[in-house]
Amino acid sequence: MALSRLLPLSERGQSNPITSPTDLLATFRRQASELGFIAVGVAPAIESSGFSDLTRWIEAGYAGEMSYLADRLEAYRHPAGVLEGCRSVIALAYPYDVGPRTAVPPGTGRVARYAWQGDDYHDIIHPKLKRLVKLIRQFDPTAMARGVIDTAPIMEREIAQLAGLGWQGKNTLLINKHLGSYFFLACVLTDLELPTDTPHESSHCGTCTACLDACPTAAFPQPGVLDATRCISYLTIENRDAIADDLRDSVGDWAFGCDVCQEVCPWNRKAMRRDDAEQPEDTPLQTLELRALFSLDDAEFRLRFRKTPLWRTRRRGVLRNAALVLGNQLDPNSLSALRHGLADEDALVREASRWAIDKIERAAAH
Repeated sequence: MALSRLLPLSERGQSNPITSPTDLLATFRRQASELGFIAVGVAPAIESSGFSDLTRWIEAGYAGEMSYLADRLEAYRHPAGVLEGCRSVIALAYPYDVGPRTAVPPGTGRVARYAWQGDDYHDIIHPKLKRLVKLIRQFDPTAMARGVIDTAPIMEREIAQLAGLGWQGKNTLLINKHLGSYFFLACVLTDLELPTDTPHESSHCGTCTACLDACPTAAFPQPGVLDATRCISYLTIENRDAIADDLRDSVGDWAFGCDVCQEVCPWNRKAMRRDDAEQPEDTPLQTLELRALFSLDDAEFRLRFRKTPLWRTRRRGVLRNAALVLGNQLDPNSLSALRHGLADEDALVREASRWAIDKIERAAAH
């Protein structure tokens, strides 16, 4: 081991010198907890056992327009594709809102829980990861380390399972017996060899198929496999084109993302009972006022949503979603906003508005 790895950590007058990878990991866990992470585990950097499954999933067309997956496919084979020389990966879970969902009156739409606080989670979590990376480099200035959250080509859920954080459920999400699945996954990769945790090798889904049965668009061709092209989260966020006619009714009132497969999961019942003190005080995006969106031009939309998760979908995607939700709600009071959408400069918004108007008028006629 390099001499630098035996030097004490001096940040903030650390009283207990860190003299080994074990000490480093103990300090890392404490600091991660202070930063708000609710689970930490270490996995060895090894070749992905699910790489062939990912390849077949992409070849089956289940990735839809997410071409970045195929473009960087080889990097998913091993964490070294993200950090050269990687030997250990620290998996971390960061929670998002588990509070009760408010009613969605006509003219408003549902938003996925992870976006409720209104801030882009990358902007929240990345600075925390930088502090943890700094901790590693203070222990060993020659060490390589990198923090990532869902933007790098890495198999986060597989790594988290190897690190003992939980198992991959039938809805493909990582589930923890105590925390449920309402959390983001992040990773810190390093070329240090750290003590690893025991993998979570068992599944606790049993015979339950609640998530599969509840999916409004039947997006699971089989347990553990998601057809993203039918998933409401994909359709309302990643998809840049018109949503297929046969799926529009099933979008319901989801204006951005979807939580159905998580909300019906029995393992999330315990997560929903977290102390009120752990709940965010403000959730400005729990619901989205849809009618007013049609009066926003690009500059106004940017000003309002630039630092929120909705920015990923851009104005055209959000208004497309808004039009479909208003159409599904069949409220004639939405016709004025939708007619405004008919004059929008974007053809995607105009087409969705036309569909919604026709659906509302047909319902009124009957």
